[in-house]
Order: sequence, then structure tokens, then C-alpha cells
Amino acid sequence: MPARIEFGGPDFAVEFASFLNRRRDADENVAAAVTDIIEQVRRDGDQALIALTNRFDGFALSADNLKFTAGEISEARQRCAAADLDALNLAATRIREYHQRQMPDDLDYTDTAGMRLGYRWRPISAVGMYVPGGTASYPSSVLMNALPAKVAGVGRLAMVVPSPSGEINPLVLAAASIAGVDEIYRIGGAQGIAALALGTKTIQPVDKIVGPGNAYVAEAKRQFFGTVGIDMIAGPSEILVVADGQNDPNWIAADLLSQAEHDVGAQSVLITDDAGFADQVLQSIDKHLETLPRAKIAGASWDNNGAVILVEKLDHAVALINAIAPEHLELAVEDSDGLFARIEHAGSVFLGRYTPEALGDYVAGPNHVLPTMRSARFSSGLGVLDFMKRTSFIGGDKASLEKIGPAAVTLAEAEGLDAHALSVALRLRK
Repeated sequence: MPARIEFGGPDFAVEFASFLNRRRDADENVAAAVTDIIEQVRRDGDQALIALTNRFDGFALSADNLKFTAGEISEARQRCAAADLDALNLAATRIREYHQRQMPDDLDYTDTAGMRLGYRWRPISAVGMYVPGGTASYPSSVLMNALPAKVAGVGRLAMVVPSPSGEINPLVLAAASIAGVDEIYRIGGAQGIAALALGTKTIQPVDKIVGPGNAYVAEAKRQFFGTVGIDMIAGPSEILVVADGQNDPNWIAADLLSQAEHDVGAQSVLITDDAGFADQVLQSIDKHLETLPRAKIAGASWDNNGAVILVEKLDHAVALINAIAPEHLELAVEDSDGLFARIEHAGSVFLGRYTPEALGDYVAGPNHVLPTMRSARFSSGLGVLDFMKRTSFIGGDKASLEKIGPAAVTLAEAEGLDAHALSVALRLRK
């Protein structure tokens, strides 16, 4: 059963700390296996990809079909229902427009010493994107990872996606086409990450890798961090809903289950100041679970990781929210803006009773790739800046050097770096 914690109760501090520190990520020791896969790809390149795909995906990969052709992508789009394509196009338009507003401005100014200072932004040249495959895959994640990269101006976006037993969701290929992905390869797992990071005869290496995956994919990204950039090491999905008794309990129950159905390790939390309303939500969750197709997953997630936290008044929720630092935060209360103003740590916030988190997963516009496992305390969701880098610049003349150069000489000598001091002092002597 989900935890039930009462704010201000005699054991609250202990119960809340236990809840906060509970591990939900899969406890899999995969590092050694991933290291072995990486070394195979490093040594054998395309041949390793072929052998590993045959082994793990049961698919007869070859050098000839490693890459999806334009014809295959076009044929996949034709197999998609018109309504699905319309929804993807609407989502793509909204996601693209939102991320276009994130584009940063360059800076170029001359300070009081006469030094020209500033920075300029440039896109990463090549990005790799991992997409989980098979029929249970998520075209929305393709849009969320690819569109910010293309808005940023990434010149080459290569996607890897497994096709277990040769099967792939055609909407995944359609989403890649809509988002402007340049290359798509039918490989997955740690070997897909290795191919993007190291390169093979067929696949050119990239500079950064983004996208969700299983424990093996996450470990491969971890091992390649530094060789390439990565977006994040994401854990199971999370939602925290703050709701008063004026909400429909059926709505709030569905919101909580919307993340629970992702994974048995997902977490759904309700904070409310109304004990009777909490009981109604619990009853509604049981009703929803009777009919939801993914009820087994959602039920296990809710029973093992869910929680209801009762507070005397909603003001008490603020400290709890900031401690949890949730991936998704719904504020289904009358004054959602007032509560939002006090939130310091959350991946994405959904304001009011008519903004369920599921809107953000698909069509609202902001990115749904968000920090999990309390990492919203120090990180943000995926965005345009994740696909750009900032280069600073400095330009001066004799007059400006004479104003600030002596201090540089002093500091260099204080640090015992005499060549540093000399490089400035020689110019000052002239």
C-alpha cells in the first residue's frame, strides 16, 4: 500500500526522511557487461553492432540494412493513421515554437578599461539521440529530444533505435521525419551508445548523446561522459500533486496514475489538506486500476512507491515540495501562482485544476525530458542550451592593457607562474 504520512505527527520527520531516501532505480550491476559491449564495438565496429543486434534483438542486421532508408521512413509515415500524424504535427509545432524562444543572444561590449568582452553561442556540430524501440515506444520523446537540437542549429542529428524481431513503431520514424532527424540506425542498447560515441565504418561519431533508455543505456552514457557530452542519467518518472478538496478526486487519481503506469519504479505523491478528499482519491485509484490496460505496472508503482501526505494547511506543502524536488509538480489549488512563487526545486510545474501533467508530455510545448531523483535541486529540463556552447572572447589595445595588465602581473607572480607574468610584463615594457 502507498505510504500515508501526516505532517506534524510524532513520527513525521522519520517517516518523511525514509520516504525521501527510498531507492527506486533498478539495482542492476550492469557496469561490467556494458564495458564488455563497448570494447567489442571499439574493436570490431559494424561487425560488433551486427553480432550484438542479432544476439539481443533477434534481428538479422547487416551492413546493408543498418541504416533506415528514405523509402523505409516514407513507407512508415504512410502506415500511420492520419489523426496520429496530425497530433504529432501539432505537438511538433508547439514544441518548436516554445524552444525557439529559448535561443540566447550573443554579448559584445567594451568596458570602462577599454577592453572588448563578450561571448557568442554556437550549436554543437553533431548530436546522437537514443530512442527506445519496439512497439512500446514513445514518438513524443523523439520530438522532445530532436526539436530543441534542430532549433539550436545542430548540423547533424543521428538517431539510434532498436527494432526487436524487426519490429518498430512507425510513429517513431514519422516523428523523426517531422523533427528533421538526419540519420536513423536500427541499433539499440549499450552498443547503440557506443556506436554514436566511438563511430564505426557506417556511423560517424557525435559530440553529445541525449535520450532515455534502460539501465544498460544509462550506464553506457555514464561511461562515455567526457568522451562525449550527455544530457543526464535519468531515473524513474515522478509526479507530485498538491490538491485541495475542491478538485474532482477522479481527475487527481488519474493524474497520479499517469506517471505510475510508466514503470514499476515510478513515484506518485499526493499532498492535500483534506483527509476526506485523500480517501476519495484512494478509492478512485482503485477504480481506475480495474480498467487501465497498464494496471499491473501502475498498481505496483503506486503500492510500492506512492504516498499521501496530509498537511494542516497548504502552506506547509512548500517545504515538502522543495525537499522532494519532483520531476513533475501539479498545483491543483485555487491560488496556484501564489504557491508556485515559493517553489524552488521542480522540473516542471503545472498550474491550476485544468493543466494535467499529461499535457506536458505531449503538446503543451515545454520539454518533457526532466530531472528525476531529486536532481531538480541542481539541474533543469532539456532545452536549446543543451545543444549549444558558449565561447567567451577578450580584445584589448595598448591603453586597456596598461590599465589592467599590472594587476595580472601581480597575481601571476603571487601564484608563482612567472611565464604568465612575463607574457604581460613584456607588453607593458614596450
